[in-house]
Parts: sequence; C-alpha cells; structure tokens
Amino acid sequence: MVFCYDKLWDLAYSRHLNKTALRDEAGLTNSTLARLSKNETVSMDALARICDSLDCSLEEIVEYKKRVNNLNYVSLFSSAGVGCFGFKQEGFLGVATSELIERRLNVQKANDKVKYDNGYVLGDITQDETKEQLYNAIDYFKKEESVNEIDTVIFTAPCQGMSVANHKKNDGTIVKNSLVVEALEIVKKIQPKFFIAENVRAFMTTKCIDHDVEKKIKDAFVDWLSEDYVYESKIFNFKNFGANSSRTRTVVIGVRKDLSKSINIQSLYPSQEPEKNLFDVIGDLKSLQTMGEVDPKDIYHNFKKYRPDMRNWIKDLKPGESAFDNIDPLKRPHTVSKTGELIPNVNKNGDKYTRQRWNAVAPCVHTRNDILASQNTVHPTDDRVFSIRELMRMMNIPSSFRWTMESEETLNAMSLREKEIFLKTNEINIRQSIGEAVPTVIMQKIAKNIKDALNDIEKSQSKKNNNRLQVTG
Repeated sequence: MVFCYDKLWDLAYSRHLNKTALRDEAGLTNSTLARLSKNETVSMDALARICDSLDCSLEEIVEYKKRVNNLNYVSLFSSAGVGCFGFKQEGFLGVATSELIERRLNVQKANDKVKYDNGYVLGDITQDETKEQLYNAIDYFKKEESVNEIDTVIFTAPCQGMSVANHKKNDGTIVKNSLVVEALEIVKKIQPKFFIAENVRAFMTTKCIDHDVEKKIKDAFVDWLSEDYVYESKIFNFKNFGANSSRTRTVVIGVRKDLSKSINIQSLYPSQEPEKNLFDVIGDLKSLQTMGEVDPKDIYHNFKKYRPDMRNWIKDLKPGESAFDNIDPLKRPHTVSKTGELIPNVNKNGDKYTRQRWNAVAPCVHTRNDILASQNTVHPTDDRVFSIRELMRMMNIPSSFRWTMESEETLNAMSLREKEIFLKTNEINIRQSIGEAVPTVIMQKIAKNIKDALNDIEKSQSKKNNNRLQVTG
C-alpha cells in the first residue's frame, strides 16, 4: 500500500460527512469508495471530483507513502493496536501481534493489522506455546516475504504494579512487571533492527522478577540487551510532541549495534510541536444535551448514560470547578443511607467530577473514562463524560481506525435501539482500549523517523557503490 487517504476521511468527518455522504456528493461509485477505504489507487477523475466537492487540494486528501524494502514490525502486548496503528499508517507490514484478550485482538483484525492470519497471536506470552506461535508466525512471514530480518519490535507491557501505590505493597504485583522480561527475551531472540518500549513514568526504576532474581527494570534491559543494542530512555509528555492530550510516559528506543554508528537515536524520537487546546481538538463536534443521545451521523459521538440524580452535581459547574466545591450538600457527590441520611463521598482525587476547560490541553485519558467519578472526564459544557469520538481525537486515533468489522456507514444506518445495543456491547471495551493506548501519532512519528533513517543508510550505501564504479583518469 503506497497511497493513504486518512487525510480525506479526517477532512470529511470534520465537515460532518460520512463515507456514504461523501460518495453521493462527489458522485463516486461504490467500487471507488471501497478502493479508497482500502487505500488502493483510484482514477484522477475520482480524486478531482472529491477535491471539487470538498473545495480542497489533492494534497489535502491523499498521501504517497514510500516504503523502504517493505519495512515490518512485531507488536507485543498490543491491546486493540491503537498505538502501533501508526506503523501501519507509515506503510510498515505487520508481522505478528500478541494480545491476551480476544475482543481486543478482534479490533486489530478489523484493521488488518498483520499481513497473514497466523500473525494474530492470542494468549499468554509467558507460556511456551504462545511464544512458539509467535516465532512460527515470524518465520512464516520471513519466508513468504523473502526477508531475513525483523525491522522493529514494539512492546508496551501492562503497567499494573508500576504505580507508586503498588510499589509500596507486598501483594505480588511486582511479578506482573516481569512481563517486561518476557519482551526483552523475545527481542534478544528475534534481534530486530530497532525496538521500542513504552510505559509509565517510573518504568525503568520499577522492580521486576527476572528468572527468580529481583532487579530494577533498567538493570534487566542491561542484562538482556546491552550486548546487542544501543538504547536510550526518555521521559516526556506526549502533548509537547504532537499528541492532542497530556500523557507523561517513558519511551525507550534501541538500535542494533551494527546500525548504531549510522543512526542517532535522538533523531528517532518524535519532534516537538506546539500544544493544542481542547477546543481545537473537539470543539467542532455536536453538543449532546440529552442523556443517551447519539449523533445520527456518528455512532461514536454519544452521551453515555449515568444515574440521573448525579447530573445535579455537575450541571452548574463552570470550567475548572469540581462538584465537591458546590456549597449545597445535595449538589456534592454523596450517597443516601437506608435511613435517609446523606453520606458525603470521600474526595480522594481532586480531578473527580471536575469540568474541563476548553482553553487547556486535553487531560490524560484513563481507562475509566466512562464515569463522572474518574479523573478529568466531564465535558467543558455538556453534562456528560467525553464521547468515544472525542476520546479518539484526544488520543490522535484517525477516523479510518475501525472498532468492529462493520463499517461506520453500516453502524450509522442502524436504528437508535440497534445503536444502543451495539454501544452496550462494545463501548466499555473501546473506552478501555483507548485509555490503555499510546497516542497513534506518537508511534507514527517514530515509525517515520525509523523509515527515514533506514532510507538515509540505503542512500549512503548507494552513493558509495556509485563512487566505486566511477571511472577515474
């Protein structure tokens, strides 16, 4: 795939046009629409009609993605594949992707994340059987694609047990961090040109169990990979590097030593960009005032229902205010006992029931983004939590990303009752997957930098070869 129409879908959706509406306005055939959806070539006449319909230039709707030797990647602990979708956007071929939960792996299948079906690895990666499935998928890919090496391995091991609170516990959570060691062992065996690890701020200083030995994760990196790789660990807030929301994380990038003299690791990290405020990211989306409301043009832009009496707690809040600040006790979060006694909720986290600000950077998206009682979930003006579409934009998930095998056109054409059933079945999985993810744009920028670095090496080698062939006098 060398052509990409993500810009087209983003532009269309920003003007409240779904694919069907775009087809009708531009006079496209169903086959042309299908080819666009698959990032396949279409006629210049079709592209011209789209440009006329949207009053835009060709560069605003289509990109040419040049490949360098069919670059490829393996993704471990990939959840729904939101972050590593950025590698797909840059033309990398998916070799294999591992995930423990089937419903999240199914999201990856809906997005055609890997080239061959045996690359979807479902199961516990700590088990030899699952590892063997992963290695077999890699060997199969190499054979079918006639490649000798894996270009990149991405691993975002689950971060349970890495919070400050869990560090102080003796409850076995340290064992969960040992999933990182499994990833290091896989990288050691596969020997990719690059590896990328992403996790919480305290990632490298957290303790893990490495084959019955307790050590810090940074020491596990040294023990497993320092012989073969040069790598760097950086802590930074993604909001300063192109992401639409705040998220401070650790990113470790490694380069195999045979390439390290030609590649500056710093150049592989995403470049800085100005911050974007919340209004710039989601301010154009339809206001939702009725509980349970679903935008007729976008099933993922919905007013998620909650207990009706809770609305009184937030309805009068101004941006930046918390329901705990209300003067009236009945407007502060509370429960009522069987005897009718009002029991105030404990305010353990100052970000709960807090209305967000339009002029601030979007907050960090957490896995419990579905409830008012979680951190920074209340919309700046509407009395609701952020919709799925708003969360997708905050996490830079492109409109072309699919959550199910059904197209959005099919979903949007359903009755309201059918939409409610769909959301009841799928919404929590989608919201949790978004909250666990790396913003797509961050991985996309790293993927582009890797691609450019390898391209530069190839050009340099080609130049050397040409110089050798020069006839001298």
